[in-house]
Amino acid sequence: MTARPATGPGRTLVALAAVVSIACGAPLMKLPSGPGGPAPDAADLLAQATTACRSVRTFTAEIAVSGSVGGRRTRGRLAAGLAAPASARLEAFAPFGPPLFIFAATGDEATVLLSRDARVLEQGRPDAVLEAIAGVPLGAAELRATLTACTTGAADAAGARRLGDPWRAVPVGAGHEVYLHREGASAKWRLVATVRHAAGPERGWRAEYGDFENDLPRTVRVTSESDGPSRFDLRLALSQVETNRPLDADVFRIQIPQAATAITLEDLRQWGPLAEKPPNAHAR
Repeated sequence: MTARPATGPGRTLVALAAVVSIACGAPLMKLPSGPGGPAPDAADLLAQATTACRSVRTFTAEIAVSGSVGGRRTRGRLAAGLAAPASARLEAFAPFGPPLFIFAATGDEATVLLSRDARVLEQGRPDAVLEAIAGVPLGAAELRATLTACTTGAADAAGARRLGDPWRAVPVGAGHEVYLHREGASAKWRLVATVRHAAGPERGWRAEYGDFENDLPRTVRVTSESDGPSRFDLRLALSQVETNRPLDADVFRIQIPQAATAITLEDLRQWGPLAEKPPNAHAR
């Protein structure tokens, strides 16, 4: 399948040719726990582990998504374009016809267009809109960090813990901790997991990273902390990864059809573009 060009003269975001299906229910990474000991080297090790991702100003990839959101099996194909400091575009493609949705965000505003129904939500909060369409409450900057095994915060060296020789747990913000790991004494330190603990109305989640190429992950697993009705467990398989290629500002804008109907965030949640509908379900 050939993807449509992104809006304007910017780069083309290409859709994945085939869906990668990953079995659900695989155990999460076993992260060490306990008080540990002081880790005065934590800031330096975090800097080493994130050297590659911190140099990423723009990022494009094809993403195969599988897993579950809210108890419903989820599978989809996404084309992603991201740019610092906080711009994102996602297109979710169907086997035939136009994209299921186009999501674009810059700063603290996001727009999503349901292409097939010509319905649109404008000026939404990016993390709330992305949660409604894909289950995961991430803004544009944090989405880029999550896909590149990076962090948006600085290391709190005083609160860092040494959990045995191969592990460091490093706070990088309120309720936000990353885990560094190396396989052996001569191996490279990597950021292998990030944990966001729930705070107030926010839902907690964690991300795990694997299959690194050029020091960036090719597989990412994002799961919610709770087992409630809105629980998510998503596997992302990244391919065709490119970094630091120019992305025009028009990539992060959506051309809205004149006849498009405005919808609310709750409408968007009910639609659930990535959710596989039961055989007899009808589109809203």
